Amino acid sequence: MPESSLSDPVPAADEALRAAARESNAWPFQEARRILDERLKGQAPAKGYVLFETGYGPSGLPHIGTFGEVVRTTMVRRAFQLLAPDIPTRLFAFSDDMDGLRKVPDNIPNKELVAAHLGKPLTRIPDPFGTHESFGHHNNARLRAFLDSFGFEYEFQSATECYTSGRFDAALRAVLRHYDAIRDVVLPTLGEERRATYAPFLPVCPNTGRVLQVPVLETDPDAGTIVYRDEDGRAVETPVTGGRCKLQWKADWGTRWHALGVDYEMSGKDLIDSVRLSSRICRILGSEPPVNLTYELFLDDKGQKISKSKGNGLAVEDWLKYANAESLALFMYQKPRAAKKLYFDVIPRNVDDYLAHLEKFEGQASRDRLNNPVWHIHNGRPPREEAHLSFGILLNLANVCHSEDPAVLWHYISRYAPGATPETAPILDGLVGHAIAYYRDFVRPAKRYRTATAAEARALEDLRAALAEAPPEAGAEDLQTLVYEVGKAHADTLGDLKSWFKALYQILLGQDQGPRMGSFIALYGRDETLALLDRAIAGDDLAI
Repeated sequence: MPESSLSDPVPAADEALRAAARESNAWPFQEARRILDERLKGQAPAKGYVLFETGYGPSGLPHIGTFGEVVRTTMVRRAFQLLAPDIPTRLFAFSDDMDGLRKVPDNIPNKELVAAHLGKPLTRIPDPFGTHESFGHHNNARLRAFLDSFGFEYEFQSATECYTSGRFDAALRAVLRHYDAIRDVVLPTLGEERRATYAPFLPVCPNTGRVLQVPVLETDPDAGTIVYRDEDGRAVETPVTGGRCKLQWKADWGTRWHALGVDYEMSGKDLIDSVRLSSRICRILGSEPPVNLTYELFLDDKGQKISKSKGNGLAVEDWLKYANAESLALFMYQKPRAAKKLYFDVIPRNVDDYLAHLEKFEGQASRDRLNNPVWHIHNGRPPREEAHLSFGILLNLANVCHSEDPAVLWHYISRYAPGATPETAPILDGLVGHAIAYYRDFVRPAKRYRTATAAEARALEDLRAALAEAPPEAGAEDLQTLVYEVGKAHADTLGDLKSWFKALYQILLGQDQGPRMGSFIALYGRDETLALLDRAIAGDDLAI
């Protein structure tokens, strides 16, 4: 992100702004008030800071849905810092990389290499990409690369490190002391066969390195050990500490909250039951579970839940190839409790929505700015830039120019907005490159130009004549009115104005929808538009 981003410290605020934050309807402020008022009762926690956490299961390649938690959690953290600037905060990005891998993901190379190590912790499985010491380390690096690209302030935490370093030892002994109570919480949620063998602890086999789901025969809280029946039938005693065991999922989550003192964590709708059970386990261990926001899941273009193993969601680099990071942050900000489709077609709309919010921000009163998404995207310091052009306009400019050269697009942009250059308008310059990439990969292959009907050709001729006679100083709004008037004059043969504009888009741009024609003409240029109309009237192939 640009200089003003989620990585920045919270700007100094006066009491009036802080009071406005306490009344703001923006959901990050609502969540921050839940932490401050309901959990903390307005006081700093005993550990000296408020801990925000996001969890990550690195069994598949990272996708954008996974990182939505980090974007949103950071927004809540920054809102909290405005409300309570004297209370320190930390954000843990926690990777469950000690989980045993159950199946080989569909979208990785060298599947046979991974298949030979099924059941082992992810950090003990060779990296199929050949770039890191393990599959878990590879996917953790992908997670960190994404977070770093946004400039997030976070502390990466590895389950493997927490278990093996002894950091979780005290909490694991507490689980052992409350073994029966925790087991009683989980058992009613399991099927009959699973209940017969369930234990909160999963031993890590010292011979095979695999995480075992085996019956626990005895527990010894004083010694900190369990006796389990190995897969070969032997009774094996092992400490639960030092990485020799890990916890089953629900016990693991609740124990982590207890061990780390987590104050806030989001989770998807599919984990509602897990949150409930993990909260009970956390309380059994003597801690209050964190404040939780349940968000709706991201869906693919077919309405199916995005899955890491299926790889049916957008990868981080996909979005960032075709749009700026701020538009992705906006996508994450909007209505977290509503299900949203996450696929390539949503990108242009989010870019244009971001630009609209950014343009509106400057003229807003301070209290109203807190409800503007760009306050949360840029932590109260959104950048200022005069030369705003919609992403849709840039896509259509690339279309009619038949060029993938940024310099060609800048030739038109500089004429439309004198003084705008790649140096003075860095946001726009970035969008030029993104627009070219998106046009090349998605728009151009879908172009379907058609020739004008006789009635449409007559209307185009009148549009050409009106455009040629318009005064030189006519701006985008004047040109838009001109296009309207021609359409209304031919309503008896073309139908309503919607049909007229659709015809213009199909004939001139090869698509069913498009930009405001006045803005497009002003950007593309009057002479160039006249030449385009001449070709359309003559029935030329505009795809060439």
